[in-house]
Amino acid sequence: MITGIVVALPEELSTLTTKKLAKGCVETLVDKILVIYSGAGAENACAASELLVRHGALCLISWGCAAALVESLRPGELVLANSCIDADHLAFDLNNEDWLIHVKDCLSKRLTVRTYTGKLAESKAIVASSHDKAQIGSATGAIALDMESAVIARVAQAHDLPFLSIRAIADPLNMDLPKAVSHALNDQGEIILSKLLFYLLLHLTELPSLLRLGLHFRAAKKTLKLVAKQLDDVITPPQSAPTNPTQQ
Repeated sequence: MITGIVVALPEELSTLTTKKLAKGCVETLVDKILVIYSGAGAENACAASELLVRHGALCLISWGCAAALVESLRPGELVLANSCIDADHLAFDLNNEDWLIHVKDCLSKRLTVRTYTGKLAESKAIVASSHDKAQIGSATGAIALDMESAVIARVAQAHDLPFLSIRAIADPLNMDLPKAVSHALNDQGEIILSKLLFYLLLHLTELPSLLRLGLHFRAAKKTLKLVAKQLDDVITPPQSAPTNPTQQ
């Protein structure tokens, strides 16, 4: 069975491979595992997911980082979604219970970080403030937030394919993102280093919070790299996915 992995950002992609992949192009990670660097946001993730399906993927994975919506989640801890709620507050189940149980059981034996299951919320843009994150968590009942997983899950659902979201916490609930980050982001969710450095020169008081965010992001990447080492055991659902004869 071929598994397709959608990764939004190059920093997240680096936890899976050292290859430099072109955005929007499907590449073979290893035998029976395809990966695509999509760019940030729902539109990019939807197009990437559909492309993976056209290349024969029979299950889809959303891979990367997330923001915590509850205080108990710490940087570097892992979230496996059991349901999603989109930006319009439309909730839907993922019907991936067997796969979740299998993956969580496998990872709990091999990772020292905690792994949580819960609802994952969708955001159309970066949510920078602790207050806004808390409001989203309260309104949705979600434990974490990202910009891509919900739409990837919708694509999987439309094609009757298994779906899994593997997200490490990089942004804790009680932390406001430094304004330098929002200033330096382009419309693809990527940080333009020159803009970041220029902003910091004018706002040196932001440096401590930016360094703290860097440490949190490093913890998230470390967890994702550890999960990547277990891909052979967790990548495929324990039960065979429906097979589309046109994708053989």
